Amino acid sequence: MVAGFLKGLLDWRKVENQTLYAVILAVLLGVVLPNFAQPLKVVGDIFLRLLKSIAIPLVMASIFVSIASLRGMEELKELGIKALVYYTATTFLAVLTGLVVVNLFFGIGETNITPPSAGHFEPKQVSLYDFFVGFFPDNIFKALAEGKVIQIIVFTILFALGVLAIVQNLKGKETVINFFSGMNDALLNVAQWVIKLTPLGVFAIVYYNVAVHGLSAFAELWKYALAVLVGLFWHAFVNLGLITYVFAKAKPWEYFAKVREALLVAFSTASSSATLPVSLEVAEKKAGVDKKVTGFVLPLGATVNMDGTALYEAVAAMFVASVYGIHLSLEQQIIILITATLAAIGAAGIPSAGLVTMTLVFSAVGLPLEGIAIILAIDRFLDMFRTAVNVWGDLIGAKVIDTLLRRKNS
Repeated sequence: MVAGFLKGLLDWRKVENQTLYAVILAVLLGVVLPNFAQPLKVVGDIFLRLLKSIAIPLVMASIFVSIASLRGMEELKELGIKALVYYTATTFLAVLTGLVVVNLFFGIGETNITPPSAGHFEPKQVSLYDFFVGFFPDNIFKALAEGKVIQIIVFTILFALGVLAIVQNLKGKETVINFFSGMNDALLNVAQWVIKLTPLGVFAIVYYNVAVHGLSAFAELWKYALAVLVGLFWHAFVNLGLITYVFAKAKPWEYFAKVREALLVAFSTASSSATLPVSLEVAEKKAGVDKKVTGFVLPLGATVNMDGTALYEAVAAMFVASVYGIHLSLEQQIIILITATLAAIGAAGIPSAGLVTMTLVFSAVGLPLEGIAIILAIDRFLDMFRTAVNVWGDLIGAKVIDTLLRRKNS
């Protein structure tokens, strides 16, 4: 089994392997020859724009087709409840893991970092009212133009439910479904073309980031970075691995090998939304997950299932508290647990979006918001890791829900 996996890893003809080689080469060249990275930036930017350009319409089409093509409300209720339970449980587990790592494994209270004074960093204020109201669009065209994915998803779900509830004009219902189904197929074709450019795009993105930011950023914040990485790896391989083995009846390392291309794209782009086309492709074509499940679970998960982001926000809150000499009680850590779980739902699938929702977590326990500036130096690197964990959680959720539905229908 291991030999077969290694043999497959050495097959240079596979796009996912080419992407892995590109990441390794980009890191080496970024350190050794940083001056040559600037001209390649345009290549990475174009690749990222291509992925993002199809992400929004693909979200709309895939969710609409997944809902409108269901046999009825009962099937939707069954799929939706399973997805909601999975997303909430894994995000909660991720935050809990982060807090445990900080409290039991690392003593990050000992630091020589000087906290910034007020006014050095002024993040956008986000109230709970704005947070929850922001789920619902007042103008769907404005939401589309601004790329507010969660508002687009809410509108698409309502629209699809409206079509699903049609019982009289069945011909009109079929016309609308056929239109979105055709659009979905066309967008998936475009996604496949863009995916073929993944090795080149990933190479350019990683090369530029390493060349510009270097690897020295970890020097002063190594303990914080290590806490985040240990928590992320534990959640990815232990927590989610056990969920895969127990509920999906699959070996996590074998499933990882099938979907690793999406994880590499997530790591390099630090964007769940940009990775969505790749996730849909590998989950359905390589992992054998039902198209109806992937079309509903993965687009929704790209917006609301942010395991890595939630874990990172919890660790960041504890770290910043230690820098300012603020002791957080058990009750305050419970507040962090709940708030980080909810805030992660609103984190957009774009690079560093967690920095905005982190203000909710900080405000909930009275931490200085300017303390977020402390972690900005290495946020980009950690963002790559936590985004990969976010996407890994989405892909496992699709596999788990697909397995549960197949088991029930068999």
